[in-house]
Amino acid sequence: MTTWFNSLLGELSNFLYTYILIALLVVTGLYFTFRTKAVQFRLFPEAIRVLGEKKRDGRDISSFQALMISTASRVGTGNIAGVATAIATATAVGGYGAVFWMWLLALVGAASAFIESTLAQCYKEKHGEDWVGGPAYYIQKALGSRKWGVVFAVLLIACFAYGFNALQAFNAGTSLKYYIPHYADSIWPLVVGGILAALTAVSIFGGVRRISAITSGLVPVMAAVYIALGLFITVKNIGQVPVMLSMIFQQAFDPKAMFAGLGASCIMQGVKRGLYSNEAGMGSAPNAAAAADVSHPVKQGLVQMLSVFIDTILICSTTAFMLLLSGVPIDPAVKDMGYVQAAVLNQVGEFGPLFITVSIFLFAFSSLVGNYYYTETNFKFIRDSKTGLNLFRVTCVAAVFLGAQMDFSTVWNLADVLMGLMALVNLVAILLLGGQALRVLRDYNEQRRAGKNPVYRASEVGVGDPEIWNEEHARKWEE
Repeated sequence: MTTWFNSLLGELSNFLYTYILIALLVVTGLYFTFRTKAVQFRLFPEAIRVLGEKKRDGRDISSFQALMISTASRVGTGNIAGVATAIATATAVGGYGAVFWMWLLALVGAASAFIESTLAQCYKEKHGEDWVGGPAYYIQKALGSRKWGVVFAVLLIACFAYGFNALQAFNAGTSLKYYIPHYADSIWPLVVGGILAALTAVSIFGGVRRISAITSGLVPVMAAVYIALGLFITVKNIGQVPVMLSMIFQQAFDPKAMFAGLGASCIMQGVKRGLYSNEAGMGSAPNAAAAADVSHPVKQGLVQMLSVFIDTILICSTTAFMLLLSGVPIDPAVKDMGYVQAAVLNQVGEFGPLFITVSIFLFAFSSLVGNYYYTETNFKFIRDSKTGLNLFRVTCVAAVFLGAQMDFSTVWNLADVLMGLMALVNLVAILLLGGQALRVLRDYNEQRRAGKNPVYRASEVGVGDPEIWNEEHARKWEE
């Protein structure tokens, strides 16, 4: 029965991504790139400037902290093991080419990330001292559908709380197989599950401010150290870089590599890695975007756009360069952590696998915390109950503990399907509401051209919650 169910989920996942979701993500990204006049490139310097703006007071979440929450969720074990799998899976027809399509789709998807995060800011709410929002909120407020808002919230909770968080714990534990050959049959899965569950509990029971404090401190450090190792390996093999880049572009446009079998083609693997890892258009990151207190919705749209570049252009590329310059042959039979650990072992000795193991645990923990924040926001959308929330947190901690010691082929396929369905709901919503986000962007550009620090008033643009983006809010930023 389990095998049949897993097979069904696998077939459904392949159909959903191969024939519907990937195409819809790409078309949506291209559409918004055109409609925003390539906002991800045109306003990239402005996004960097906005990122440095200070908090208005000591309580609210800053743009940088909201960015780190979303980046914590995006940057997970998939950025290491996932890239290795994409290259190894496509190697029979051109594994190098998958990297190019990963880059291209990240650049296109950044426009969708801008739209969804801007909408999340427009329709956010104040719950106690915290700002909350996301697709469930703008589906209810802007499209007038509480039912579809709840559908989205349920899909996100099931996917992130019980699917991806359990899977992150499992992936973190499997990195120990390098040191413990019989890891699965030892006591270590219990130890790993207990440690990750305890750390997760300490983080999530502290609320959004503790989550933002942890991620804003942990994510930049771990990303910088990981990128530093990638740069070291790149510089060490600098003579091979032109050959590597030539292979990436050559295989990206090789007809056999592009079209020989959808599942293993470099296009499919690159698109899956690029869009799936950075979540642009998926509807998850807007939940973090809504948490920031900013003077104009577009500011957080620009900042969240950066997370796509951090995830794919920086972190995923670091992994790809480590692998392709390592001198270790690409073997379709050696994927995931085995390929990565072999690559760094060949370049920096025994320190390499140890570093990767530590990195996997840090990446997994940051994702556990970032993913939980998304689920809490959506749980409160369905029912704002303190008792219910605490019970929900207990189940999330339990999922992390159990995840470290289970076989997750079925849960992985289930999470894929849930995330695919979640993305479909969100993509339809942002396509219907995209015109509103464009009007908000137009207002931002007009204020910038007038030499102002853009401050938003919903009454002047006709988009967003007028009770949130009111005159009182505007005066706070103009003082």
